[in-house]
Amino acid sequence: MSIRRADSLGGKAAIVGIGATEFSKDSGRSELKLAVEAVRAALDDAGLTPADVDGLVTFTMDTSPEITVAQAAGIGELSFFSRIHYGGGAACATVQQAALAVASGIADVVVCYRAFNERSGRRFGSGVQRREPTAEGTALGWNLPYGLLTPASWVAVAAQRYLHAYGLGPEVFGQVAVVDRLHAARNPAAYFHGKPITLADHAASRWIVEPLRLLDCCQETDGGQALVVTSLERARDLPRPPAVVVAAAQGAGRSQEQMTSFYRDGLTGLPETAVVARQLWRSSGLTPADIDVGILYDHFTPFVLMQLEEFGFCGSGEAGDFVAADVLPLNTHGGQLGEAYLHGMNGIAEAVRQIRGTSVNQVRGAARSLVTAGTGVPTSGLVLGADG
Repeated sequence: MSIRRADSLGGKAAIVGIGATEFSKDSGRSELKLAVEAVRAALDDAGLTPADVDGLVTFTMDTSPEITVAQAAGIGELSFFSRIHYGGGAACATVQQAALAVASGIADVVVCYRAFNERSGRRFGSGVQRREPTAEGTALGWNLPYGLLTPASWVAVAAQRYLHAYGLGPEVFGQVAVVDRLHAARNPAAYFHGKPITLADHAASRWIVEPLRLLDCCQETDGGQALVVTSLERARDLPRPPAVVVAAAQGAGRSQEQMTSFYRDGLTGLPETAVVARQLWRSSGLTPADIDVGILYDHFTPFVLMQLEEFGFCGSGEAGDFVAADVLPLNTHGGQLGEAYLHGMNGIAEAVRQIRGTSVNQVRGAARSLVTAGTGVPTSGLVLGADG
């Protein structure tokens, strides 16, 4: 194995503004309008104006191009614009791209955004319907004829193997479902606000694809979320405490596909997450014991458990007990299970709130947050920290 030195990105950029629309099931407006609302809210939060922005980053799946958002939001010239692939796996990489641009001097203020009408419009949970032919899409041809049509069905294959390998039952996934909805119950922005659940509720919810139940699955949400990134030097002159980008990473494993990597040597882990974990720990010099709060991508509960194991918070097959023991505060906004499904961008915003000390479920003394992006796909991650 080759030895790689730590990167030099850490500590050079910070998230200084967060902004979102309301999270709903029917926004009643275009995805472009949602994007612009979120961008403007994030700039207001940062104490900046559209005229300060010279960079924009989003997802390849976003329907609102950077130049269109710039025009609609009153932003002028752009010196940097970029898009990241692979759905939810892009979330933390948007911040990485912004931080790289800022650290290298290509841009001064970069806004990352994601906006979509996922519930009233697209409904990813309805499965593959129409898709343009692509080289990577051919992998789906090995699975669709056998009924693996939805993200839930793709995750269920790995989830079933995980349970078999470690002698566990589906109730272990309920630990994540309960914790996320408990936090969401205290979050006014969350769909599950005021609606905590119990393990019995989880066990009683209907099957979606065994071993996944309804309460193992994330929300379908309309909304937008934006984040403002600038240099740490400039951040110190702005009104909000900066959330410093301590480390950022992307990762794809061997034999990687988009959620159908069933031909690997094993299905009980997430190799793409392991790639990200190694980079984050190496470049930050931190260990799991240094993390105060974890914001882990939770489109489906089983992959939260696997992420905890890949990052080294516990041993293989032990994550259910780890979550039940409440060792690490998890998804304090309620996650995509309880708050909203915004491809993980709302999770980054929660990590910023934890660093600022403004979360509705604030972890006392939180100085370092681990954030992850979509799992089962090429992915990304961040460690955010307090300044000083």
